[in-house]
Amino acid sequence: MDIATIVGIVAGLALVLWGITSTGNLGWFWSFSSFLIVVGGTVSATFVAYPLKKVLSTFKVVRKAFSTNDFQPGIIINEIISLANIARREGLLALEEAVEQIEDEFLHKGVMLIVDGTDPELVKNILETELSFLEERHGEGKGLFDIMGTLAPAFGMIGTLIGLVIMLQQLENPDTIGPSMAVALITTFYGSLLANLIFIPIGKKLKIKSREEILLKEIMIEGLLSIQAGENPRIIEEKLKAFLPPLIRKSLNNNEDAEGAINE
Repeated sequence: MDIATIVGIVAGLALVLWGITSTGNLGWFWSFSSFLIVVGGTVSATFVAYPLKKVLSTFKVVRKAFSTNDFQPGIIINEIISLANIARREGLLALEEAVEQIEDEFLHKGVMLIVDGTDPELVKNILETELSFLEERHGEGKGLFDIMGTLAPAFGMIGTLIGLVIMLQQLENPDTIGPSMAVALITTFYGSLLANLIFIPIGKKLKIKSREEILLKEIMIEGLLSIQAGENPRIIEEKLKAFLPPLIRKSLNNNEDAEGAINE
């Protein structure tokens, strides 16, 4: 469970509610009709923008925004170096036994292509094509929340316009002007809150997690091609670390130094 996502949403709502209750009545900010306009309108427009199957399948992606960060490049690099050592000592065909212990489907597929003697250029094309479609699927999930982040404030404005029309129709009754204006503004409040606290941030979180997963796949592709080319495992390790930011690269080097000291 990604605590940051939950803490961010809960803390945001708590601070908004605290700000409301510290200066006014919480009941003033509740309007069922405004809620229906914003939430119902946003969801309905999303179904108009995306095919039904896309919406239903993409909503499952939201779980990734609340899941624990699985970005562990050190584990992937170590696994690839282990495969490189086996290939260097015993040949590429020896990887067929090692592949049974590989849990990642993408890496498993790449190793099997190498074992089957597939041309390196074809291996690269197959894996990059799969990576391209993976990125496209992730983009659809992010795009759905991006469009919801755009639609929510728009429907909030529509609700505001509806409230203003109702208010103008009842100008002869001064007692209704205040409540009608309040309802009109509440819809804008709902739309802005949903967009800026939930939809847009979740879309951003999905983009970050997608980029991390794609980076791991790119590391796998480079490692597999290097193994197939018969490169030295140490050279492969340094090449794969070059994909990582300096801070992560430094932490990996520190871990290796610590392990080396223990072994000695």
